[in-house]
Amino acid sequence: MKDHTATVSLSKSAAARVKVLRADQGDESLMLRVAVDGGGCSGFQYRFDFASQQADDDLAFETDGVVMLVDETSLPYLEGAEVDFVEELIGAAFQVKNPQATASCGCGTSFSVF
Repeated sequence: MKDHTATVSLSKSAAARVKVLRADQGDESLMLRVAVDGGGCSGFQYRFDFASQQADDDLAFETDGVVMLVDETSLPYLEGAEVDFVEELIGAAFQVKNPQATASCGCGTSFSVF
């Protein structure tokens, strides 16, 4: 894992959900990848998926035995953010609590920074 000074965190709730999803996939080694892509209603959007290997430009953050990968391009947009898993009456989803987001849309996956 690369050394890094930037901080992105994974909540205990999100780590627990990733463990469930890894078990469903039958692969306990999977890592959660969080990336920022251009697009969405507010300019940028979060993308979540699983990775079996860490890429050369990935930084790794670990919580409760779950590794979250963030690529170097996405990292500046996620500085200080926490990835959480929230269960509500309307559904359950991963959410990013991002202090850099100046606006976001109702879906919670799109944001803007200024």
